[in-house]
Amino acid sequence: MKHPLEHGSNWLGHAMERSTMHDPDEDKGGTRRYRTVFISDLHLGTPGCRAEELLAFLKASSCEQLYLVGDIIDGWQLRRRWFWPQAHNDVVQKLLRAARKGCRVVFVPGNHDEFARGFIGHQFGGIEVVDDAVHTTAAGQRLWVTHGDYFDGVIQYAKWLAYVGDNLYEFALRLNRYLNHLRAKFGLPYWSLSAYLKLKVKKAVSFINDFEQAVAHEARKRGHHGVVCGHIHHAEIREIEGVLYCNDGDWVESLTALVEHHDGRLEILRWGDMAPARDLQQSAGAPATA
Repeated sequence: MKHPLEHGSNWLGHAMERSTMHDPDEDKGGTRRYRTVFISDLHLGTPGCRAEELLAFLKASSCEQLYLVGDIIDGWQLRRRWFWPQAHNDVVQKLLRAARKGCRVVFVPGNHDEFARGFIGHQFGGIEVVDDAVHTTAAGQRLWVTHGDYFDGVIQYAKWLAYVGDNLYEFALRLNRYLNHLRAKFGLPYWSLSAYLKLKVKKAVSFINDFEQAVAHEARKRGHHGVVCGHIHHAEIREIEGVLYCNDGDWVESLTALVEHHDGRLEILRWGDMAPARDLQQSAGAPATA
């Protein structure tokens, strides 16, 4: 029997194709309808979470299946200091409401919400909690869905260092909010300091590449056509040695989601490309209170 990835790569081009025509999934009311939506790294419970923008995205979109690909609630931060404004509660209520209305909602816990791994196999408000999942697209391709922290050596073998890095990352985000508050006053668009630093530091770039290679290799080993993950806050769709690698990004900096259209096409959506300019200006211009 042939390995599923040996049947040719035509499906890869189809999966990664971006339509330049009018989007047939958008209805007259402006709601975008998708077969599947994948989001991760919301980090609810932290000042860095862009809950208002996420809620606006969820209200503007509908889907048959919604995958929450880890780090939805930031248990690490909440253990140090409680932070839970109304907008974060609204996001949770929106997710529960989607499940009640018939959307299949699947939660794959990550390292920041690892507490939820103790509830794998259970449902809460209609939301399924699983260790990982296999999603079959409309084109018949199997995608392994995992947060990805199992492929991060720091998380697995030096967790204390991960906690230190998390504190530094939170500091960079806080500094970033005030920088963008000043930029907004001068009419400048949102700019991510932490994303800039990650892509400029050689070791960070090397880590991202090693992570992507490791996740794609494991997906191939398991016999899947591709993988959907999060964890590294770097949205991307690309082919790695015949495996479709998809990272849905985050809702702290990039404000991205991975969506599957009804014909099986996969696309990364950036809220900055979808939201009205005035909404982006307002969100960038108001630094969150710690």
